[in-house]
Formats: sequence, structure tokens, C-alpha cells
Amino acid sequence: MSSIESNASNNKAESLSNDDSVPYKTVTYSGEGNEYVIIDGKKYLRHELMTAFGGTFNPGLAPYPKHQFGNAAALGLASFAVTTMVLGLFYSGAMGISTPNVVVSMCVFYGGAVELLAGVWEMAIGNTFAGTVFVSFGAFWISFGVIFIEAFGIASAYADDPAQFGNAVGIYLIGWAFFTFMMLTLVLKATWPFIALFVTLDTAFILLAAGNMTGNAHVVKAGGIFACITASCGFWIMYAGVSVPTNSYLHLPVMQVPIIGSKR
Repeated sequence: MSSIESNASNNKAESLSNDDSVPYKTVTYSGEGNEYVIIDGKKYLRHELMTAFGGTFNPGLAPYPKHQFGNAAALGLASFAVTTMVLGLFYSGAMGISTPNVVVSMCVFYGGAVELLAGVWEMAIGNTFAGTVFVSFGAFWISFGVIFIEAFGIASAYADDPAQFGNAVGIYLIGWAFFTFMMLTLVLKATWPFIALFVTLDTAFILLAAGNMTGNAHVVKAGGIFACITASCGFWIMYAGVSVPTNSYLHLPVMQVPIIGSKR
């Protein structure tokens, strides 16, 4: 991300010195169309900060982090998207496969351990939102995967009552649907792919919960389809964050959501 020192004395500054919720004190806008944002004397192109919505998985204003590490958000998004896509294909009945057990290793290691580590990395650079999401869903994938590992005895505990097992898995998924909805409310001012990811993921959780509770294979299949859509959104955000003019000819639009009531 480019940044240069700027003299912002002739621009209207928005003072944030009394707001402890942000790590910067003043925000100034410059340029004919306010295409520059000046944060504590450093100038950024507005579109670069909008790209950060996807690239750093941060729904708020995302200036360059104080700690200079690699972009762990891309890794977290990749592990989430790949695992969600594979599991979604299984649940949607692709190639006639209806048993998702083969994806257990991916749930535990790539979608689970790798995403969890990416979340810890995001916490280290101060991206609380990405850290919360990645650590939580990393734990989700691990906990979901071990349901199908015989050594843990989770599924076998319900061997005499399959209906109770379906209800238990459904309740488990409903809990994650609530969490996903809470995260959805935090991205409504970010970008459309951000919103689409959480909307489709929440829908997938609800449908898979209903399918497990009712034993309706069609509802489970619908949940798998929505999971595939969620994965596509994750791939979109991840690629938008790592593709730059120096490494790719293809650049995906950020598609920022218009802020209701905003004059800028």
C-alpha cells in the first residue's frame, strides 16, 4: 500500500482525538473528488483502503498495520474457502457422493489448524475482526471434523438413536448460525462480497441444521449448494486481496457498499 507524507493544512480535517475506539487521531480528505484519505499525516488512495476490506478481511478502515508481517487474511480465507467448497460439494451430492467423511482431514488440518493459526496471526497485527472470525471458524472445522473420527466416539454415542444424533448436529449448527449472523451485522458497511459470504454461510448453516433435524436429504443438498456459494465469495475476497498489477492481469472489483446517510 503506498503512503506519502502530506501537508493537510488546507483540507478539512475530521478530529478523532476524543474517540478511543480508533488507533488514529485525525482523518483528512483531499483531491478533486476526495480520492485521498490522510490519516495522521499519511496519505492513502481511497481505493487502496477499500481493497483492504477484502485483502485484510477488515470491515472497517484499514490503514497499514504497525507490525509488518505477511497478509495472513489471504491464508485464512483460502483455507476457509477450499474446505467449505469441498464439504459443500459433498453435501450437495456431487458425483453421487453423500458421505462427507473423506473431507475430515481437510477440516482438521487446513480448514481447522491453518485457519486458526491465521486468526492468531491477525490478532497479532491488531485485526480483531479477522482474528475473531478465523480462530472461531478454525475451531469450528476442527470440532466438526472430529465428529466423524471414531476415536472420539461422538457419532458412536448416538448409534442407538440416529434421530437424536441428527438433532444434536442440528443444534450444533444452529449455534454457528447465530455466531455467523452476529458477524454479518459487522460487515454491512464493507463490501458486497463480504456481505454475500456471511449471508450465504448463515443460510447454509440453517439449511444443514434443518436437514439434519428432519432427515430431509433435499434440505441438506440445498445447504451444500449454499456452502459452495459461500466458498466462491471467500475465493473472490481472497483473490481481490492478493492480486496486484505486479503479479496478475486479472483484478476483481471491490464493490463497496454505499453507506446510508453518508455525504462522502
